[in-house]
Amino acid sequence: MRRPFYLFSLCCLLAAALSAEAATGRVIKVLPHFLDLQGRNTLSPSLHERDAYQAFLRQHTNDVSGVCFNVQWKARDPRTAPMKLRVEARGIVRGDLPPQIVLEQEVKPGGWFSHWATLTLTGEEYRKIGRVTAWRVTLWAGDQLLSEQKSFLW
Repeated sequence: MRRPFYLFSLCCLLAAALSAEAATGRVIKVLPHFLDLQGRNTLSPSLHERDAYQAFLRQHTNDVSGVCFNVQWKARDPRTAPMKLRVEARGIVRGDLPPQIVLEQEVKPGGWFSHWATLTLTGEEYRKIGRVTAWRVTLWAGDQLLSEQKSFLW
């Protein structure tokens, strides 16, 4: 009677071990920040100062030169497949459809800790899209979607 139980337990453990080989990852946090004309999102390292400066830039749009998306992510991939973070951003509607832009950055998985990546939208691309009204950040392993976070308006 114990032998079938042991065989069944062994099969379950093997199935769990084989399924553990899949890539895992998630987007933990996304912080979109305006950049001033010098490319800064804050004037000092204080979080309070950063929030105050972001409020200032929201009101003084002539001082804004772009947007940076600071993304906290975590991934473990035993196959070391190429992974990438993708930011899709939509701007102010002109005509029928809002302009949309895609930013991508390759990232290397590994470790038990999370990582930060910064994807920046500046220059002509920022002027073309105008003010960012909605965004979505996704984490990809090859062509497999692992995780996403999106703004309320996406």
